[in-house]
Amino acid sequence: MAALATVNDPDLHKDLVSLGFIENLQISGADVSFTVMLTTPACPMKERIRRDCVDALQRIPGIGSIDLKFDARVRQDSRLKGKANFPFKNVIAVGAGKGGVGKSTVAVNLAVSLAASGAAVGLLDADIYGPNLPSMLGAEEAPQQVNNILLPVEKHGLKLMSMGFLIPPDKALVWRGPMIHSTINQLLTQVDWGDLDYLVVDLPPGTGDAQMSLAQQIPITGAVVVTTPQGVSISDTRRGIDAFVKLEVPVLGVVENMAGDIFGSGAGEAAAKEMNVNFLGRLPLNAAIAAAGERGVPYLLEEDSSAFKEIAGHVAAALSVGALGAR
Repeated sequence: MAALATVNDPDLHKDLVSLGFIENLQISGADVSFTVMLTTPACPMKERIRRDCVDALQRIPGIGSIDLKFDARVRQDSRLKGKANFPFKNVIAVGAGKGGVGKSTVAVNLAVSLAASGAAVGLLDADIYGPNLPSMLGAEEAPQQVNNILLPVEKHGLKLMSMGFLIPPDKALVWRGPMIHSTINQLLTQVDWGDLDYLVVDLPPGTGDAQMSLAQQIPITGAVVVTTPQGVSISDTRRGIDAFVKLEVPVLGVVENMAGDIFGSGAGEAAAKEMNVNFLGRLPLNAAIAAAGERGVPYLLEEDSSAFKEIAGHVAAALSVGALGAR
């Protein structure tokens, strides 16, 4: 145990023993086996932690075989504890200052990546005026209702709910703020989400009623802001970040989407630095990503996209740091 106490979690900057991450430690002669209990199955530092643990133990004279397993116990946002209506450990809002930047694509692939890592994940389409997630996920079946409670549609390892299931595809919703507020409340509390590690919420673009309604009704653990590299998008991204700050929602960071020769690259990262928030990653302008969404299959399930996985890992790590810091 003393050797493992020299190994630090790279994100939390504390040793694994004092963090309580070492479990099921067994020693048989010179052989040792144990489990590292991570704060998220999407931990981006898993292999580094494995390497550091093995290196520390191999410095012990006469050490035999080392059997290291990983498991995860997702920490809950302390503000969500004890709230029976909200069976979520963490709520992640995905927003953008303007439309057309690929916000929903990022939300879908973020949720899929977290679910693929082993987490229980729900995806709420709170873009009431433009609910596109059912088509992007190829979810055509209507949600079932039991005792006036909706059952989310399960697709690609996610639990999904959207107004797109509940209205005709060609019908426009012309609603004022109070109706938006009521609808978001119903999608949160009148859906049988089950126990979730993460609820990812795809917000409409801008800084309007949906953002305020969500923040008023449920503690948002953190927000991801999506932008493209063009100047007009960056300007709106600054406003989007400022809106979350005003709503007292921690900003997990910025994702720069559609980077490349056409729209440029780097402006999203520069804006993140300017606003003193994390830069979560850069996604290239790639026709295959859009084509996958048109087919109703998340790109991450067709291509092993390290960029989407890295973003999901950074988001999960930021949430873990926040949860442990609030203990």
